[in-house]
Amino acid sequence: MFREIERVGFAGLGAMGAGIAQRLLAGGYEVVGWNRTREKAEPLLDAGMGWADTPRELAASVDVLFTMLTNTAAIEAIAEGPDGILAGLREGSIWADISTIAPDASVALAERVRATGASFLDCPVSGSPATLAAGQMSVMVGGDRAAFDHVKELLQAIGPKVTYIGPNGQAILTKVAINLALVVSVTALAEGVALVEKAGVDRGAVVDAVLKSVIASPVVAYRAPLLVDDTDVFADVELQQKDLVLAQELARRLGMALPTCAATSEMLNAARSSNRSDRDFVVSVHEAYRRIGGME
Repeated sequence: MFREIERVGFAGLGAMGAGIAQRLLAGGYEVVGWNRTREKAEPLLDAGMGWADTPRELAASVDVLFTMLTNTAAIEAIAEGPDGILAGLREGSIWADISTIAPDASVALAERVRATGASFLDCPVSGSPATLAAGQMSVMVGGDRAAFDHVKELLQAIGPKVTYIGPNGQAILTKVAINLALVVSVTALAEGVALVEKAGVDRGAVVDAVLKSVIASPVVAYRAPLLVDDTDVFADVELQQKDLVLAQELARRLGMALPTCAATSEMLNAARSSNRSDRDFVVSVHEAYRRIGGME
């Protein structure tokens, strides 16, 4: 039913995508890549990754294809057309999309993939490049259970925590819920730090206390230090707000209220107005709170 996994494809070699492709190479898999900008792939090519000139060529040359792009429009752009993924998929192959895109768009794409004789899995991941490097990435999977079973070992090469959720679209829905909670909680962290800073408490001392407190968590562990030493960008404001927008769109369709999501999205709007909105979103949001509080 499914093709034997001999070659793995990867489209979208940004910071996270490149890290995942590197883990697959390190796991002994033969990997072929494609990216809009070949220069970003040079370190992977030097490490032994193959190259495809188009998404169609990539899909036609592999047994399992991973994609990790920014949003729904980006995925649809490489899926469509004579050089797109859909034109290259082979019967029995599996397309595993790691991106976080609109759930309804993902379900619609899965139907189109099935028409080619291939299978589609939505496989969003939870974590950051730091989580990935530490071997602690988690993967959620939606789609055909038999397809999941076929690629489970491959997914475990990305991260050891792999969870099958249910039919197509349900893994992305779960990822939206997780990211909603993540963005709200990290924004609340930035709010609390800014509040006591204005009262005269040293920011570094607050962050140190947070990391030793009951609210310490994996995401707080790698994001709170950015409030003291702004050296990394795990996800900027626009990327994180995309997930809140997906949650709000879903809530409108379902007739649900998301008051903390709405309030948090407004703070991200404030952060986007800064000329530093390209920093990690916890940094940008913290600076927005400081501006509102008259500290900048």
